[in-house]
Amino acid sequence: MLDYQLVDDIIWRALKEDMPMGDITTESTVPQDEASFAKLIVKEDCVIAGLEVFCRVFILLDPNTYIERYVNDGEKVDAGTVIMRISGNSRAMLKAERTALNLLQRMSGIASATRKFADILERTRSKIVDTRKTAPGLRYLDKMAVRIGGGTNHRYCLSDGVLIKDNHIKASGGITTAVEKARAQIPHTIKIEVETESLEQVKEALDAGADIIMLDNMKPEVMKEAVEYINGRALTEASGNVTADNLADVAKSGVDLISSGSLTHSVKAADISLRFE
Repeated sequence: MLDYQLVDDIIWRALKEDMPMGDITTESTVPQDEASFAKLIVKEDCVIAGLEVFCRVFILLDPNTYIERYVNDGEKVDAGTVIMRISGNSRAMLKAERTALNLLQRMSGIASATRKFADILERTRSKIVDTRKTAPGLRYLDKMAVRIGGGTNHRYCLSDGVLIKDNHIKASGGITTAVEKARAQIPHTIKIEVETESLEQVKEALDAGADIIMLDNMKPEVMKEAVEYINGRALTEASGNVTADNLADVAKSGVDLISSGSLTHSVKAADISLRFE
């Protein structure tokens, strides 16, 4: 279910950024009571994500906006498909247009990239997961788009779980020390994940009692050896420069999870257009 308070906060910040003192073009050229009709057209094959967020922008600016949707989030659509029609106050629609499209295009781009990864992993034991490499202020929407695309979310924020990375290891004095310190501070309900870069670190992390072991930037054959050594005693996660081209090879190692920052940090926005009729 959509967190409307959080989504509305995101939308209002974006609208304020876009028109801090109003929309002088629209307000000087379009009559106040003018009504318009528009259609939302997909201009490339993609997976749609964020329709409710898109609609919410228009509703916040004009509660009387009428919206007719023809597809649902998660559906693959072809270029040229009309996925929605909108009618309402012309000024409100023009003010909402860019913010609404920016959010929908980004979310659909993330969902499309995620679906591509998920399809590659369909017949493997591995799941694709995201990272915290999201656009500042848009993490809630970015991670929602990953789920819509068929992926799984990693931790949402630094407060959600312990992930001891290379810099934590150096700053705290080693893997064993870091795990012991974390275990002494956190409740029993929180898991500990440790990032490792070698088989030696994998063995140390497992001996220290890590619940999840990240295999970072390892070659597939080394990851396979690590997975066999761990043998189900901890969850395994592959990470580091994961792309659609090498995803299948990474999955062959037998890891439980494969995380990729590319799902959100360098996503190509889907090409979607709103055209007034």
